[in-house]
Amino acid sequence: MMSNWIDSGGHEPRQASDAYPTETLAGTNLAKVLALARATRWKPPLRIACAVLLTALVSQLGHARDVDGKYAAQNPELHQWFEGLKSGKGPCCSDADGTAVSDVDWESSNGHYKVRLDNEWVDVPDEAVITEPNRIGRTMVWPIRGYLGISIRCFMPGSMT
Repeated sequence: MMSNWIDSGGHEPRQASDAYPTETLAGTNLAKVLALARATRWKPPLRIACAVLLTALVSQLGHARDVDGKYAAQNPELHQWFEGLKSGKGPCCSDADGTAVSDVDWESSNGHYKVRLDNEWVDVPDEAVITEPNRIGRTMVWPIRGYLGISIRCFMPGSMT
């Protein structure tokens, strides 16, 4: 039995519409099938582009800083204290980089701390704990969010009331 390979074009490139031969679409509207194929072809790249765009937009929301120092004038002494805070992991930066933590979102057990960030409990390394007295009273944490998860740069326990 001989095939019609040569008659069908051999190695010639085919148009996109040739990918759906009419004999396999018995009773189906060819235009509808081709429209569906075109629509599904763009879904993965479109999803990736949207995810990248949303990530870029949302990541800017998490960076709140007192860049121009307008809040430093309210209490310069407290501002200087925040600027000088450091743990065994290095400087903590300033109040604008830290996050206040509610009493229900941190705990102490056997001299070690845990803090809940983004609905996940994170162990605070001992070297990240600030040992000097807390002058503001509230618990503060300086998280570092990276592709491996959340790590704690500094943690200042408050007075659990």
